[in-house]
Order: sequence, then structure tokens, then C-alpha cells
Amino acid sequence: MKMSIATVSLSGDLIEKLDAIAHAGFDAVEIFEADFLAFNHTPADVGKMVRDRGLTISVFQPFRDFEGLPEPLRTKAFERAERKFDVMAELGTEQLLVCSNVSPYAQGGIDRAVEDLRELGERAAKRGLRIGFEALAWGRFINDYRDAWEIVRRVDHPGVGLVLDSFHVLSRGLELDSISAIPKEKLFLVQLADAPRLNLDLLSWSRHFRNMPGQGDLPLLPFIQAVQSTGYAGVLSLEIFNDQFRAGSARQVAIDGRRSLIYLMGQLADVDGLSAIDEQVYRLPERARCKNIEFIEFAVDENSLGRLEKVLKGLGFRKFAHHRTKNVVVWSQGGINIVLNCEPESFAHSFYITHGFAVCAICLSVDDAHAALERARKLLAVPFPQAVVPGQIEIPAIRGVGNSLIYFIDQKGDLQNLWSIDFEQEGMDTAPEEDVLVNIDHISQSTEYDEMLSWLLFYTSIFDVEKTSGLDIADPAGLVRSQVVQNEEGTLRIAINGAQSLRTMAGRFLNEFFGSGTQHIAFATNDIFAAAKQMKANGLTTLPIPDNYYDDLMARFDFDEVFVGQLANHGIMYDRDETGEYFQIYSHTFPDGFFFEIVERRHYTGFGAANAPIRLAVQTRLAPHLAVPKH
Repeated sequence: MKMSIATVSLSGDLIEKLDAIAHAGFDAVEIFEADFLAFNHTPADVGKMVRDRGLTISVFQPFRDFEGLPEPLRTKAFERAERKFDVMAELGTEQLLVCSNVSPYAQGGIDRAVEDLRELGERAAKRGLRIGFEALAWGRFINDYRDAWEIVRRVDHPGVGLVLDSFHVLSRGLELDSISAIPKEKLFLVQLADAPRLNLDLLSWSRHFRNMPGQGDLPLLPFIQAVQSTGYAGVLSLEIFNDQFRAGSARQVAIDGRRSLIYLMGQLADVDGLSAIDEQVYRLPERARCKNIEFIEFAVDENSLGRLEKVLKGLGFRKFAHHRTKNVVVWSQGGINIVLNCEPESFAHSFYITHGFAVCAICLSVDDAHAALERARKLLAVPFPQAVVPGQIEIPAIRGVGNSLIYFIDQKGDLQNLWSIDFEQEGMDTAPEEDVLVNIDHISQSTEYDEMLSWLLFYTSIFDVEKTSGLDIADPAGLVRSQVVQNEEGTLRIAINGAQSLRTMAGRFLNEFFGSGTQHIAFATNDIFAAAKQMKANGLTTLPIPDNYYDDLMARFDFDEVFVGQLANHGIMYDRDETGEYFQIYSHTFPDGFFFEIVERRHYTGFGAANAPIRLAVQTRLAPHLAVPKH
């Protein structure tokens, strides 16, 4: 099975697009006519550029408004086709994609369309070319793949076949069973695109909001299963119209595209929908199941180390262990381990030089660390080999958000003994009788808005997590798009916040941080009031929430003044839905905009979205040290 992507899916000029496509490891490329027309090189030059990069051209497209035209428009359409055949011959591609007519001059009737496509097929065959016919979801008369197939069937020409595009099929909610009846030799190309569920007209939805398989809500797996049932073994190609992608990094979007296809093929392998050869290529280890977040590592220097340790003490953490050979200390409470890395010769130090005080790594305890690494590698994640001294553990790792690291450990071999092999507890603090904080509830990462879909695909393809519906959170300086990936057990929850404005808190964090990264960590407690009292006793002040917020709580939830007074006294925020109750306390922000959160869940599955605008307004007011980018 060959993988292809359309040039229209990426930003840049044609050379930049081809470079990105080749770098991502695609086999082929669809040359979109507009990209070719805007490029100041001959068709022969373009063909050579494609071949020099180890690619082939899967199709030249689109050829619009062809079938069903009255004279003299019909004659002119054939003249246009002949000129496109000339271009194709020089490009070195044999297939032209013809999409169904949307012209107001088009006339209906399958017989008329059959006659036109048969003649076009004859003309193409004389040149050694062939025609792929596609039903656009908004085609004037032909907008259903079943009608397009009926036309191709009646044409009955070896040079005329069907192009199936998942968006045009799934956006209209068409049944898929009929696909299995199409002979595999008559399927000339299969194009794939996902999309979020939106209440838009089909054309607008298609032209602006398509995305990679796995990034949207369309049922791509049943579609590709139906295609595979025909025995199709041709090209799978991505045709993605998306405003974000055409404004973002061509290289990253291309990598996302190939990752999405590998992930989809891996899902197909899981349901026995691949040939024996493709099965060997695309079978992946199972998605990594996170048992818990083993540790979070901060890159610090001596100055930020003292400031962070003071906050950790205020939160009730104790020094648990120190590294045997490095300037690394672990603070712990409950099932939470915070690693503070001040080692000058380390990845953390290089991360600190770039970003300052920051979360530089997250370690996940999974069922099988090496299988998780292998799955991530096959899905184009970047492995991170690390130098270790003899007798210490090399932990499997990949690059994550903002070039941070994601480590994998499991309960096998030396990895299960990390804290005793690499660390020692001698001289550390005594553990308290009872820990108030019990585990890491969730991690919140802020990214450029254009990166959100990339990281959603990264997490959902590698880890056993599902994404929630996205939300727009109101910041005083604009909207922040927020979406969560989480597993069923609640042991891994990552909120991804895309900053649409650099003046928002998330945007200002990105500005201070010099890129995407972890902006806040939420610790879970079983007793929010005990946690609040511990923080106050330890001299740690919390984010002050306005009295107006608590007055509104009484009105919204019919609380008495005593209970609301307890919440207000500790700066505790509250939410409730049909599943349960949620309590939140926030620390003050650090100089770069990072902060901690304490939460108590009482059968509540959300993240307190109703409280976010209030919290953001307070943080914005109290964090004038965060630079506001000027444009």
C-alpha cells in the first residue's frame, strides 16, 4: 500500500511542499493544479523535482466542470482536457482526477455523463493516460459515490475508474456497504480526510476544516475497512483543505499526515483488514496504557531551585531521594514524584538554557516500556537516546511537546527499581503520617493554536487515550481553545490549550517560555479543605478569588453562607454537573506563567471549565510581570 498526500494540504511553494513530503517518508504526491500553475518551472522540471526526491506523482488534479455540458462548452472542455494531457505527459504522471460538475450550465442524466467520460477515456488511452472520476459531495447532479460508480461501470473502459474520497462519502452520511461491490481494478485512487462535526454547508466544511485521519470525528476506520474488502492495494492519499495547515509548518503537517496513515493502517491491522504483506508492515504494538505518572521533571538552576522548593514545601512535599552521581533531587507526596534537575551536564540543563525554569520531562509507567517506545517510533515520534554511566538505568524516551521528553518505565527488569538503583534516600526528610496530596490529576500544556491538532494526534495514536470535545475558554485577552486527552482509568489526563492570541495567559506563557510546554500541573487530594489548611499553615498563599464569584455560587447552587464562607476563606473554586462535584485551588503563577492546582473530584469528570474565565482574569491581573507581545 503506497502513501500519498496532495500538495494543497501544505503551506509554502511547490519546492517546500515536495521537500516536506519527501522528508515525512511518503511514496507519492498529488500535484494540485493551483500549486503547479503558481510555480515558475516547466512541467518537466517539476516531474524531475518529484523523482529526485524519491517520489512519484499519484495524480494530477482537479479537472473541474467536465461532464454533462452543452455545446459549445462541451467541445471546450475536451480542449482543456487535451492541454492537461500535455502537461501530464511532461510531468510524468498517468492519472487525471475528474471531479463531478458543479457548473450551473451542467445538465443531468447518467447517459450524458457516460458518453462524455467514455470519450475522455478514449482520448486519454491514446496517450497512455487514465481518468479517475470522483463524486463531489456538493456536485450539481452527481454527489454520491454510488452514482459515480454507476457511470464508471457503464463507461466500461479500462482507462476510466472511480476515485473515492472519504470526506465526500462520510460528510453526507452515505452507506458504505456498496463499496465492497466495486471491483478493485476499477478503484483508481482512494483519498482520505477527516473532519470535526460542524453545522456547516458541505463546501465550506470541506474547504476549511478537513484534517488528518484521527484528528476529527468522521468514521474513517469503517470507510477504509469497506475499501479493503474490495482487495484494493493501490495508493492511499491525503487531500486536506485546512486553513491552519496552510498557515503552519509544512514539515510538521506532512509528518502528521504520514503518522495518521500509519495509525489508521495499524487500526486496520488490529481488525484483520490487511493483506499479509501490509500486515507485517503496519502491525503496531498496542497503544501504551498509562498506569500512572511516575514523575515530572523540572529543569532548574540554583536560583529557581530554591523558589520551587519553597512552593513544594508549602504544598506538603518532602525530600524523598537524591541522585547517586548527579545534582538531582526528588520531592514526593502520596504517589507524586517531582524531580528537580540542576545537573550542569544534562538534557535538563540544555532545556533550561532555552526555556528557563520549566517542566522538561514526564515519566509514564506503562505495561511495556520498550513496546511503547517501538510504537512511538513507528508512528514517527523522535526517540531520545541518553548517555548513562555504568550501573545506572537507561530509560526509554521520546521527544514530546516543546522538545521536552516523555520517559517510559514498567515493572520489568531494572526499570521497576529506578528509585533504588539511580537514587538513594539517606539523609532525606521523614515521611508524614498521612499525605494530603495523593497523585497527579492532570497536566496542562499550552501550545501554539496551529499545533493543537498535531499533539492531539500524537497522544491519541501512541497512548490508550481518547480526546474530549473541544472548548473555547474566555481569557480577558481572547479565546483559548482547550481539548483534553485522557484514559478511561483517569491515570493520564492531558489538557492541550491552543493560544489563539499571544495576549492571553497561554499566549504570554508561550512568549516567556519560547515555545510550547507544560504550563500547569494539577495534584489530586481526597480532602480539599485539609489541603488548603496545610498550604496556609506552611505559609503558601493561594490565588485570591473575588467575593463576587462566591456570591454567585450561592445563587447558582443554593449553598448556605457558612459553606460558601469556607470556600472563600481558602480561595477554593467549585463546580458541579450531573456526574458530581469538583473543587479547585490555584497557586500564584511563577515568573514565566507556570502554576500549580489542587483538585478534589467527587465523581466529577470535567475540569471546571465554568471557573476558568474567573481564574484567568485573576491571574492576568496579578501577573503584570508576564510580558505582553506587541504587534
